[in-house]
This record gives sequence, C-alpha cells and structure tokens, in this order.
Amino acid sequence: MTGKLHRGRQGQRGITLLGLLLWAIIIGFVALLGMRVLPTMNEYFTIQKAVNKVAVDGGTTVPEIRAAFEKQKDIEYSIQSISAKDLDITKENDKITIRFAYEKEIEVMSPVFLLIKYEGRSR
Repeated sequence: MTGKLHRGRQGQRGITLLGLLLWAIIIGFVALLGMRVLPTMNEYFTIQKAVNKVAVDGGTTVPEIRAAFEKQKDIEYSIQSISAKDLDITKENDKITIRFAYEKEIEVMSPVFLLIKYEGRSR
C-alpha cells in the first residue's frame, strides 16, 4: 500500500509559490514595458500616415508641404515628437520624398530609461 502512495506523490506536478511569483514579476514587467512603448509606436504610425498623405496631396514646394504637415499635425493630436521643420523633403525621380527621424526616451523605472529611435519615409 505504501508503494502505491509513494508513486502517486512522485507523479504530482505543479507550480510552487516562488515559481508563481517569478512568473507574475516577469509578466508584470512585460506589461509595464508594453504600456510605455505602445503609445510611442502609435505616434510613429500616425506620423507615417500623415507623411504619406502629405507627400501625395501636400503641394509641390517645400513650404507648401511643411504647411500641409502642420495641418495634419493639428488634426492628429497624437503627433508631439516632430514638427514640419524636422522633415527632410527631397524630390526623387519626379516624386516628392519625405523622410523623418526622431528619438523617444521612455522612463521604465527611475533611473532606467529606454531609448527608441524611429525613422521613416513617405511611400
């Protein structure tokens, strides 16, 4: 009888309280990073969409394109990291190309910061 009881205990598996706490810390840290990084990614995609729209419909001169981007920036309230003067506007093969680049510094936990470098161009 004791042999059967011993084998039953040996077959039991589970997570210990320490293991559960470790996983909770890891999941919490990943969630914290996600909550801090996702808004900056959303801003990047909004800037990319605005730059693509301005490259197509913004005008033909650099001042017209910058003014069109500022109008888009007023419409899209989430664009905070760059302004029209930060855009690099060129003409390639009779097509207007707009490039942008900026850095975003995110505080994870003081004194730890995460630096993300964003860059993009019109299509």
